[in-house]
Amino acid sequence: MTEPGTFPPPRGTSPASSARNQGWDVVLACVAAYIANAVGRVQELFPVLMPLRISLIAAVVGIAIYLLHQSGFRRLQLLRGRTTAGVVLLLCWATLSVPGALNRGTAFGFLTKGYVEIVLIYFLILGAVRSLRDVERLALVYCSSTALYAAVVLARFHLNSGEWRLGSLYYYDANDFATLAVTAIPLNLYFILRGPRVPRVVSAFALPAIFVVFVRAGSRGGFLAILAISLFVLFGYTTVRPKWRVLGMCALAALFVATAGEQYWTQIHTIVEPDQDYNRTADNGRVKIWKRGIGYMLQHPLLGVGIQNFPIAEGTISPLAWRQQYHIGVPWTAAHNSFVEIGAELGIPGLLFFVAAILSALATLRRVASARPPPGSGAQGPAALAQALTASLIGFTVGGFFLALAYHEMLYTLLALAAGLGKVTLPRTSLATTRGGRVGRVVPTRLATGLATANPLPRM
Repeated sequence: MTEPGTFPPPRGTSPASSARNQGWDVVLACVAAYIANAVGRVQELFPVLMPLRISLIAAVVGIAIYLLHQSGFRRLQLLRGRTTAGVVLLLCWATLSVPGALNRGTAFGFLTKGYVEIVLIYFLILGAVRSLRDVERLALVYCSSTALYAAVVLARFHLNSGEWRLGSLYYYDANDFATLAVTAIPLNLYFILRGPRVPRVVSAFALPAIFVVFVRAGSRGGFLAILAISLFVLFGYTTVRPKWRVLGMCALAALFVATAGEQYWTQIHTIVEPDQDYNRTADNGRVKIWKRGIGYMLQHPLLGVGIQNFPIAEGTISPLAWRQQYHIGVPWTAAHNSFVEIGAELGIPGLLFFVAAILSALATLRRVASARPPPGSGAQGPAALAQALTASLIGFTVGGFFLALAYHEMLYTLLALAAGLGKVTLPRTSLATTRGGRVGRVVPTRLATGLATANPLPRM
């Protein structure tokens, strides 16, 4: 008899063998196509793909098939969790912010045509995951599409004489890509260290390309983010032996020395020299923008100025807005800080939900990393992937502190991968139901099929 709350494998197979037999299917392929387009921006790299509307088709087909085939780890009730609660509350609060937004049309348009889709894809990624191997596959798509983006940038964007850093790229600007690169680097390291031959070789070639473009982006926020994940890898990546961690960081340092020129280090040095940094002195610098954003949050503490309305606040209720009546231009700029962006646009509750979603994902990954590995899973089991995703989320959090990425697909993809890894590896608590329909005792269950695939990607 199957324990209440668990999902039996097909007849004649064990949970382990059932999980091992689960390869790519339509839902997982749709999720992979969406990640490649929404995060890796493949359609921007190759405009011939634009008319195909790959992201929209992948989202619609994936969600439809997922809803029609509810079984095993793809049951709707397994979407529940603290990270999901944070994401749902954030969406609800964003919806409530629309009626009182400074510009209701802008808020409603972004909510319905952008943010709702991103949240739905969060659910699709989380729902599509059936095993540890599925999380690995989608993580490989994430870092591979980032590497493809970097390779195309290297091939098509050349720095002219006197230039030392990249500017606007495809969809991303240089600072945005630096944060994306920082989130992909730990996943590349994971596949280099633990993956089978093909993903290992692909990641080994991908990592230098990502790193070169990262350096050419010249992002100071990106530098702080990569410094943060380097410290985490050195002191927190316990599933890798210390000597390999040190060697890995030495290899990254060597890449820095080989690719970063004098102008790059001059740019980085301005972090500790306030007088040379316009971000600390100019009205349109980050520090003063953040102060104004905090002011918008305190003026509208409950629902904020409305989702996607920070630039409108800069041009209408900013302390600088009065200049416009004297024909002095005032930039309607972005928040340049994901936390200030959320706080100003969705108020204090929205900021709390946003932070809660990130912290709950990190807590889930910590539980996975510290859990006892299941029998036959190897020394670390899913812990190594959990720590790689932790590094990616840390990289996003630090990089996102200097960029307006609160509603970006890369964050919600990482949150979904973290929640999905927890779904297939951590014990769950389910309610047993008696014959009379009454709720019985709480039964702890381990969803064993996800644990059965701890050896990463033997077949792709």
